[in-house]
Amino acid sequence: MVAELSRRSFLAVAGLLGLTACGSNTGREGSAAGTLRHWYHAYGEDGVQDAVRRYAAAYQGAKVEVQWNPGDYDSKIVTALQNSAVPDVFEAQVKVEWVRQHQVAPLDDLLGDARDDFLKTLLDSQTVDGRLYGIPQAVDTQVLYYRPSLLERAGVAPPRTVDELVDATRRLTAGGVRGLFAGNDGGVAVLTAPLLWSAGLDLLSADGREPGFDDPRAAAAFGKLRELHQGGGLLLGAPTDWADPGAFVDGLVAMQWTGLWNLPKITAAHGDDVGVLPFPRLDAAGAESVPVGAYSAMVNARSADVDAAKAYVKWLWVDQVDHQAEFATGFGAHLPARHSLAAKAEPLRAGPGKDVVGFVTASGRIASPARWSARANTALADAVARIAREGADATGELRAALGVARDEIARLDR
Repeated sequence: MVAELSRRSFLAVAGLLGLTACGSNTGREGSAAGTLRHWYHAYGEDGVQDAVRRYAAAYQGAKVEVQWNPGDYDSKIVTALQNSAVPDVFEAQVKVEWVRQHQVAPLDDLLGDARDDFLKTLLDSQTVDGRLYGIPQAVDTQVLYYRPSLLERAGVAPPRTVDELVDATRRLTAGGVRGLFAGNDGGVAVLTAPLLWSAGLDLLSADGREPGFDDPRAAAAFGKLRELHQGGGLLLGAPTDWADPGAFVDGLVAMQWTGLWNLPKITAAHGDDVGVLPFPRLDAAGAESVPVGAYSAMVNARSADVDAAKAYVKWLWVDQVDHQAEFATGFGAHLPARHSLAAKAEPLRAGPGKDVVGFVTASGRIASPARWSARANTALADAVARIAREGADATGELRAALGVARDEIARLDR
């Protein structure tokens, strides 16, 4: 879900899972007895906060206090896990550091027979050293939205290669309308991984033990972002950033890279004049792609009652399928994390929504692997920014980013 996020907090009770008897009360300071604190980031969609508070209020196993966290949620979680027993439950994407430092509790025993109903790719993304640390809540992805009428008027076919995207961006720029919006940083934040995937590369190798972009094709892919910047058709300085559909809805651009969650607002504005595409391939050796991300429900290993927190997570994100379905599709468009719910999701059964489901199935790639660290990500993003905006030498910039990535991988394994 979007830029503003929220989390749910619930209290977990002993009964579910039969864990209360033995208990796991650590004796550490944290939530009051019988109370669980559940953190969410501040989701941007109307109604999400009310819904998660309603879910929490319905839980009979404990009192659940939901905290909605505007601003830099991810940093807040990192700080909390280092120093506090609060929150008991939170949403995030697992990081290897948290596992190594024993900050999060394994959740393998929560899924039971429901395990096969969850998208395996999502479960794999929340697994470290063979243990599961997050229960996926919903699936977010990003796609290339376009206005078919504007492309037809310009004689432009929907782009299926990166060169075609560069060409379309240039040719669709006319009459005060720019060709493409991919964020006010010119696509550095959201197109770095898709550009690697377009060339058949990745952030990390398949086993996560090496950087996945030590290849000359990485420089070629990021050189295409430089071409987009030089072409004059890229919108910069929009009133809102890539996660908001404003630039596309308001007719400032013919194409925008943004989230599936914006589909209801976009179709409300443009009706049937909406098409969606995955990020195109660089060439025949590359591949189309869409990023797949999923906040998962996690348990703070320092919680005063880990078992109660786990019971609550199981109740909400494994047992309460109606809540899960509403959470995914009731407030903007998201893919449910479970096969059985995805098949019933009405907004995704036809039109662009159905197309996006096909993209995720055919070419979805994990956007934030557990072994890809924040420092490695910053080094690569800085390199891509200099390549795209300043025309810096791509080979040299990527060599420096590779060095940081290797250091980070080695650090995680120490």
